[in-house]
Formats: sequence, C-alpha cells, structure tokens
Amino acid sequence: MKVKSYKSGSVGQVEFDEKPFGEKVLYRTLKDAVVMFQANQRQGTVKTKTRGEVTGTGKKPYKQKHTGRARAGDVKSPIWRGGGTVFGPRPRDYSYHMPVKARRVALRSALAGKLADGEVVVVELGEFSAPSAKAARKVLADLGSPRRAVLVLNDRNENVWKSFRNFPLVNIRTAAELCAHDVIAGGLIIAEGGALEAVAERVGPKGTKKVAKHHGEQQ
Repeated sequence: MKVKSYKSGSVGQVEFDEKPFGEKVLYRTLKDAVVMFQANQRQGTVKTKTRGEVTGTGKKPYKQKHTGRARAGDVKSPIWRGGGTVFGPRPRDYSYHMPVKARRVALRSALAGKLADGEVVVVELGEFSAPSAKAARKVLADLGSPRRAVLVLNDRNENVWKSFRNFPLVNIRTAAELCAHDVIAGGLIIAEGGALEAVAERVGPKGTKKVAKHHGEQQ
C-alpha cells in the first residue's frame, strides 16, 4: 500500500508493506492493552483514616444516660463529624501485566487501524543536524498541523528529540518504546524512515522475545 511521505519540505507517497501488521483490528485485545496502560499510570496513593488513625481522645464525650442524646463511646466514631471512615480507599497497586504476545497483537492492531485510516506518514529527518524548534514546526505545518501526533524514531536522536519535545501534543517514542496506547491516543503517526520496519520486526509473529519496558507497560 502507499502511505504519505515527507522529505525536504515536500509531501509525497511511498510504497509500504503493511502485511506484518495484518488487516484485522482486534478491538478487544486493543482495549485490554489501553486499560492496562492506564491502570499502570495510577499512583494508588489515595487514603482515608479509620477510627483508629483519627486524632482524638478515647474518652467518653458525655455520660451514658439522662442526657436525651444518643449514647456515644468516643468522638472518633464513624457517625460523628470528623470521625474515622469505614471501608474507605486505601493505598494499593493497580498495575498488572498482559502477556507479551497479547501486547504485540495489540500494537499490531493499532498500527493496522492507523494504516487503514491513512494516518501514517514516513519522514526523513536528516536535516536536524542541530536542535531547531523552528524546523520542527515547519515539518508539522507541512504535514497539515495535526492536532496530535506521535513521532516514532529508530533510536533516540538528541537533535530531533530536543526539537520536538516542547510541542505539548507531540509524543516522541523510539521503535522499542512504542505501545498500543501511544498509537491510539497519539493521532497522526509520524515515523522516521525504517522505524515502522523496526516495530514490525518487534511485534511480528516471530518477533524478538525482548519487549522494551515502557512507562505504561511494566514487566
């Protein structure tokens, strides 16, 4: 199939072999991968105090009888204002892991969907001999100023990284870091020449066993 290409300020088309990513989008697996990513981002630090943790005296606030009020044992009771909380949230770890093969399938499905929708551009970034936000802005403008984009690099190129990192809606990933959530949430996929081939080798049916540890995919 043909996908958009960008080189030296001109937008064209280039042949791309989409077979390694397949044609079928497995939405259930894709959804599972996105939910896993989001769960792994949760801090899980929310906490409420029980009646044993609330600051206060254990003294009976008033005598048991002859006050006309409901009997009370201490001011830390859950039914009192400022008292402890019953069954409130406690710190916990929300992270979990999908099988490596399932994560590969999810990434393949995400990229297959983007290719089918025409939201993939192959670019040549050889002109970034030094960091330049101006040059990065020109690349984005020539590509139609996408609202969101994911820049996929072969390896971490400091000049390219520093040029694009200040654009808040552009995420930068290497081929080894890219995950299904990045593709789904990213919008336009701007791939450096050879980056998608590296991803295809990683997630193919006989891809490498080692999967990069991503900020949302803890191993």
